[in-house]
Amino acid sequence: MTKAERIAEKLHRGLLPEDGELRYLICEMTGSEAEIIRKLAREAADSVFGNKVYIRGLIEFTNFCRNDCFYCGIRRSQDIARYRLTDDDILGCCETGYGLGFRTFVLQGGEDPYFTDSRLVHTVSAIREKFPDCAITLSVGERSRESYKALKDAGADRFLLRHETADPCHYGKLHPGEMSFENRMNCLAELKALGYQAGCGFMVGSPHQTTGNLIDDLKFIWKFRPAMVGIGPFIPAKGTPFEHEAKGSAELTLRLLSIIRLMRPDLLLPATTALGTAASDGRARGILAGANVIMPNLSPESARKKYNLYDNKLNTGCEAAENLAELKASMAEIGFEIVTDRGDAPEYIDRV
Repeated sequence: MTKAERIAEKLHRGLLPEDGELRYLICEMTGSEAEIIRKLAREAADSVFGNKVYIRGLIEFTNFCRNDCFYCGIRRSQDIARYRLTDDDILGCCETGYGLGFRTFVLQGGEDPYFTDSRLVHTVSAIREKFPDCAITLSVGERSRESYKALKDAGADRFLLRHETADPCHYGKLHPGEMSFENRMNCLAELKALGYQAGCGFMVGSPHQTTGNLIDDLKFIWKFRPAMVGIGPFIPAKGTPFEHEAKGSAELTLRLLSIIRLMRPDLLLPATTALGTAASDGRARGILAGANVIMPNLSPESARKKYNLYDNKLNTGCEAAENLAELKASMAEIGFEIVTDRGDAPEYIDRV
């Protein structure tokens, strides 16, 4: 048994490896060991989910944002064309998605002050009323506990809020001074306490990131026990302070997907758009590395071109919801089945 397999066995027994062991999996194991870990991760996913891949219909409903995060292509100070979708627009996206077979809708947007609690509650309530059998996921950033509760009461099931880094010092290098690591962590804790299927995540290869940061991220995921983790390689965006920084590694992202899967066999783990952007075969390789969620874009075509979180962000081909047949065929080629299902995290299934 190789060293990597011994560490994987520890994870299989529900134990958290030592920092040095996590470091070995992240950056020291051989290529042949990495392939063994990938296969073990895929087996772990199969033991819970089989060959099912869950789809989420992504609706990017606003690219306005009050924040000025150093890495983000829709940051407050970016000189870009802004847009907001109306409730009719959003419901139209859901109607299209429902007809295609989507049973989860993800409302993602910048932290747009226009979408007050009352406005966003109205939107969520309208979706819940029209599509009672669907899951509603929100990805709208930091809000108050009262706001999160109101949205949960209106019908939201899940909330995605990437922690970006588990190190407060690193967090300060990625965000302006008015943003707070403590508040980000408090928001995640509130979401989980309110009963959301809460998701976190981070960029792989973000500026100033160290292997120690990645170890801390894995340990945070272990402790927080999210329902979902979204990771993808850092990709620079023109006009941001990080526009000339190097891209994150797709290979390291795939390795981390496998490690996270071994840590949590029951986790919902997307093969992200960023991974597909960084490598032409990134999405398929992400599934083979242990991922089990894909989020095709349901947004109006005009909006997709304006929601550029990073350069060259994919929004066509298998990334587009209208090409679901193409996505199904591409997954079938590697032995996986796209299913029409809410795709709840296993520990939440009895609660919905």
